[in-house]
Amino acid sequence: MADASIENAGLLIVDKDAGMTSHDVVSRCRKLFNTRRVGHAGTLDPMATGVLVIGIERATKLLGLLSLTTKSYSATIRLGASTDTDDREGEILTRTDASHVTDDQIAAGVADLTGDIQQVPAKVSAIKVDGRRAHNLVRAGAEFDLEARPVTVSRFDIRETRREDAYIDLDVEVDCSSGTYIRSLARDLGAALGVGGHLTALRRTAVGPFTLEHTRRLEDLTDGPELSLTIDEAAKLSFPHRDIDDDEAESISQGRWLTPVGRKEVYVVIDPAGQAIALVQEKGRRAGSVMVVRPATLR
Repeated sequence: MADASIENAGLLIVDKDAGMTSHDVVSRCRKLFNTRRVGHAGTLDPMATGVLVIGIERATKLLGLLSLTTKSYSATIRLGASTDTDDREGEILTRTDASHVTDDQIAAGVADLTGDIQQVPAKVSAIKVDGRRAHNLVRAGAEFDLEARPVTVSRFDIRETRREDAYIDLDVEVDCSSGTYIRSLARDLGAALGVGGHLTALRRTAVGPFTLEHTRRLEDLTDGPELSLTIDEAAKLSFPHRDIDDDEAESISQGRWLTPVGRKEVYVVIDPAGQAIALVQEKGRRAGSVMVVRPATLR
């Protein structure tokens, strides 16, 4: 018999408002859902809006297993000024008239930042340097450099170009690998064009399989908290399926093994009632659970 920890378990895909940290969202969700068992996958800067994946109750165990390696953003890049945070919230470091920069030059700069590239993260990122977050070191006035890392920008499209006096504002859409900093793309594009650049707006439109269509606004949940996806729906959306019978479901829910079927990826096993029982990975002659969604005690 399922209990409340399963009935209330699932993912809330939040459309985050600007000005909130990811931790702020978690705190709000703990109050809304009246539980401490809340976690998030993939932080989102306070300036940014859009998709933030929140796990509720038992679904917090799913977060580390979700394949959230691809992300999509819509953003606005301003050419003609650089800032110390690479976004509009920082102090302006340089101003350079960008009015002479042509559309063709911009397109060439964007092309150079598309594909497999080496990117230096923003110094206000959460990357750790000698055990401390880079953004904390910046606030403390420390001098340091971050090393370039390989990232993939699979799409970098300019949707609109607006020229205002000495500035050029570019509305762009980006698909990229996890770990890519859009503010670094803005900084590097501006640097390559010799006029400086920074981010003025950022909206995450997708994380892995989760899109804005799945999202809910926190303000809309005040009268009655509601999940975006139950734990069953989340597991089925996020992992390949394998159907199993009731005996197999009972076995895997008690921590035993299933017979492998020759698959390499983590997949979800589904019982005849359509319930997600466990996430499974095969090793040798055994298909064992990497997470039991419904332990025998909760079925």
